[in-house]
Amino acid sequence: MQMQGKIVTAAALAAGGALLLARQMRSARGPEAASPLEPSVTEVGTRPGRIGAVAALALGGLLLSNQLRKARASGASYSVDESLEVNVPVSTAYNQWTQFAEFPRFMDSVQEVKQLDDTHLHWRASVAGKTKEWDAEITEQIPDQRIAWRSTSGVKNEGVVTFNRIADNKTKIVLHIDCQPETAGEKIGVAVGGVKLTARGNLRRFRDLIEGRGVETGAWRGTITH
Repeated sequence: MQMQGKIVTAAALAAGGALLLARQMRSARGPEAASPLEPSVTEVGTRPGRIGAVAALALGGLLLSNQLRKARASGASYSVDESLEVNVPVSTAYNQWTQFAEFPRFMDSVQEVKQLDDTHLHWRASVAGKTKEWDAEITEQIPDQRIAWRSTSGVKNEGVVTFNRIADNKTKIVLHIDCQPETAGEKIGVAVGGVKLTARGNLRRFRDLIEGRGVETGAWRGTITH
């Protein structure tokens, strides 16, 4: 499912939940309190499961509304943290991550990543349903430990991915991202957890890719510090 679809679904569920809860509350006060166009309490019933589900949806609507109010603040930035274990040596996981041109193979919505030189990348991706391009700089790169970056134009984002050895054939990858949504669609995506879901899915697809191959497709072992 594309991000726009997730956003629309979440908004529809929230709105529908609030409407259903309002009807349930009016019906619970008795037939005389209900609108002529709405079913009475005897038609709707008061099963706890149904009321609980509707209440949960309405609460989701309230939480979404609160998130959207926060997202309207200009300059607001958001952080995402995700981690995952992969059954390959730390050097294998790290080496594969240095192959930036192959990111579209496991990063949802990323269309192309061009490595301009050792420290600069050009990205093209679909953001909230629109194609956007931006440049990024690798600010730190330590073999088998971490890679940090920040955007230098376009979509504002920065972050770091770290690689932690758990055993000879097991590595924990920790991904931290700071982003600053610009458009209304991007802010809604953040509010309903779209960035977090995307990051989680990217890590899982990376795990499937590297575990399926068992070896990296390439490596860059240079060190970058600023």
